[in-house]
Amino acid sequence: MGVSPVGGRGRPTYRQPALVSLVVVGGTVGTALRDRLETLFAAPAGGFPWVTFCINVSGAFLLGVLLEVLAAVVGEGRRRRGLQVAFGTGLLGGYTTYSTFVLEALAVAAQGDLALAVAYVVGSVLVGFGAAYAAMWLTRSAVRVWGTESAS
Repeated sequence: MGVSPVGGRGRPTYRQPALVSLVVVGGTVGTALRDRLETLFAAPAGGFPWVTFCINVSGAFLLGVLLEVLAAVVGEGRRRRGLQVAFGTGLLGGYTTYSTFVLEALAVAAQGDLALAVAYVVGSVLVGFGAAYAAMWLTRSAVRVWGTESAS
């Protein structure tokens, strides 16, 4: 979601103040939400980092839903790009966390449980991929069903 021109202007996303502002606002909300969840459901030291795992998997799922809804309902153009950077790059980018994921995996490994650390890394990637794929498939199916019902 990086440098493609929008609206024929030829300027990449990161050089468009309005789009950058949407990323900042969305990222602020997403980061605050993640912090709150990590505070409320803090994982015990040395255990499986369930909170970050659930945050990242749910973020992958929600991103899949978002992208399919935008493709089916909004179409191409400036409005779609604004929604995509606000909610996808900003909100869900701030909500999910690669850096915490990596640090938690390293911490679990440093405490002597390499198998758990590897399971966390592999499981996070595979389950996240599955969640995004399932979300996209389910959303596409729902859009098709709702589209045929509204046409009747």
